[in-house]
Amino acid sequence: MEPNTVKCAATQSRPATLSAIVVVACDGAIGRDGGLLCHLPADLRHFKNLTMGHSIVMGRRTFESFPKGALPGRQNIVITRNPEWHADGVTVVHSVDEALQAAQMPGDIFIIGGAQIYAETFARVQTLHLTRLHATFDDADAFFPAIDPDEWQEVDCERHEADERNHYAYDFVTLTRKNNQT
Repeated sequence: MEPNTVKCAATQSRPATLSAIVVVACDGAIGRDGGLLCHLPADLRHFKNLTMGHSIVMGRRTFESFPKGALPGRQNIVITRNPEWHADGVTVVHSVDEALQAAQMPGDIFIIGGAQIYAETFARVQTLHLTRLHATFDDADAFFPAIDPDEWQEVDCERHEADERNHYAYDFVTLTRKNNQT
């Protein structure tokens, strides 16, 4: 580019927004025994709609919980400490910083779990996409970081009652960080 030229706004690439997407129970629980708390088909559709065409970042155990491997239509980035680990259809990295640098899909980068990856990235996340379950699970063993209402603003909430396919009432909630300078 020649001196004194500036890219038009339409051609400037904006930095990717770091988002977390998670199903969370009333008490902050997100998992048990290495899996999800429950089967909620509406949330699976919601997750697919939000993450399709984007980079998704997860820990190795989260990836290994997927019954069919890498999720199609997304760049699957897996963080692992094991330098020998590999899987088809994934970008393997060894730190959160490497994961963020490896993200190549346009738009948001989605943190999709598990608990350790959420904890490591939480201070950097600018948007939370929650499926808030109206339930608790006594046998839960994985939890999402506490969400301080002084730091987050709810920008969208869509309420849903339980039905024959989704056995728990739930809300799709989007929060943005109030001081969005991460």
